[in-house]
This record gives sequence, C-alpha cells and structure tokens, in this order.
Amino acid sequence: MIDHLEIKTSDLTATVAFYKTTLAPLGYSQTVDGPAKGFGDGISLDFFVLEGTPSTDVHYAFRAPDRATVDLIYEGASKTGLTLDRAPALAAHIHPNYYAGYLRDPDGRLVEFVCHEAE
Repeated sequence: MIDHLEIKTSDLTATVAFYKTTLAPLGYSQTVDGPAKGFGDGISLDFFVLEGTPSTDVHYAFRAPDRATVDLIYEGASKTGLTLDRAPALAAHIHPNYYAGYLRDPDGRLVEFVCHEAE
C-alpha cells in the first residue's frame, strides 16, 4: 500500500549512517545522493532522508525476512553504538509469530524491525 516514505532529520550525516547500517541486512543501500538521500533494495526505491525539522513522534517498521535478520540488525546496532530501545522478542499479543526489535534513530524516532514468519 505505501509506495515510499520520506523523513526529515536535523543531522543528515548521522541519520544516513544509521540507515546505512540498519538497512544493509535487509538488502537496502543508498542509491540516491542528492538533497534527498534515497535507499532501495535494487527493485524499489522507497525510503528517503533529507535535512529539515524532524517529526519525532512517529513509529515505523521495516519487514525482515526472518528472525535471525531482526537479531542481526539489533546486534549490529548495539556494536556500532546506535540507540537501542527494545531487544528482539515475540509480541504474541499482536500475533503468535510477531517478532520485533526496536531502535531509536538520531532524531529519536522509534524504528522497528519485524518478522511475521514462524521460526
């Protein structure tokens, strides 16, 4: 349903570095380097970051193919000093296979990495 997402940040360098690190295990890389920095997976270009006043009271999630990838993203974030929010865990109150880990980007937004598949 959503074609792409654009966020604004007060620190473009730090925010682009955050998403380069956390989206790489999902097959995403930065493919546009204009005023808006665009990320895609080689098929679609669907996430953009640009400088501006950030909206911080938001939450969005990136889908991971499996639970191991959620763990990999969270562990990588921990090793590189990114802001951790909640460690990966099952959230059975949402559905029996909802497995998610949460980080905070440099502007404080809640960024979720989620897998909906059984282990």
